[in-house]
Amino acid sequence: MLHIPAGEDLGMSPDYLSPGRFIDSDHPSIRAFAVEAIGQATTDRDKAVALFYRVRDGWRYDPFDLKLTHAHHTASQVLQANHGYCITKAVLLAALARAVGIPSAIGLADVTNHLSSEKLTRQMGGSNLFVDHGFALMRIDGQWVKAAPAFNIELCNRFGVAPTEFDGTSDAILQEFDAGGRKHMEYVRHHGSWADLPFDKIERDFHAAYPDSPLIADAYSAAETRAGAGDPFNG
Repeated sequence: MLHIPAGEDLGMSPDYLSPGRFIDSDHPSIRAFAVEAIGQATTDRDKAVALFYRVRDGWRYDPFDLKLTHAHHTASQVLQANHGYCITKAVLLAALARAVGIPSAIGLADVTNHLSSEKLTRQMGGSNLFVDHGFALMRIDGQWVKAAPAFNIELCNRFGVAPTEFDGTSDAILQEFDAGGRKHMEYVRHHGSWADLPFDKIERDFHAAYPDSPLIADAYSAAETRAGAGDPFNG
């Protein structure tokens, strides 16, 4: 799988437009949804912006519904849900972009959530460091831009978090401060980008970083539905 280390130029590879195991951009449901979502947009920039907001606000952010399975991280399966977390929403955005001819990739970084709720911190084994935070990268007008569609607008408005906005020309990553000026998200390490989701790496990293996390320990079980179990900004 094509991997570009942090700080290096992604260049242009056919892999960025080809369907992947997780970025299954050739799936009929992905293709149909992408065409519907871009509407009358004709430029790559306008298409990318339309897709970003559909993913950002169309899927509720829910880190409590984590399942470490291939299916749970495949774009066509995410499409059928009404929620996701940073990685699954990034995979969906990347697949939709490819479906309309926009080269895309997946980026991973470690971030500290300074406003992590007591509940989420407890579920993560006492840590507010989120390893392998996922975002999409899209090549628009010859330039690679980052787009993190994780937090939906309703969640941001409810908890006073500045929403991530995307104009198709500048990076759209998670906000360093919330609407009240409090320190929010801090990017502490970038791992680079991949042409498809490096699921095995994420699986290893999660287990290594969160040995005491009940959320990770239960992530293989689909027996309990956690959708709606809690809000990430409200303990």
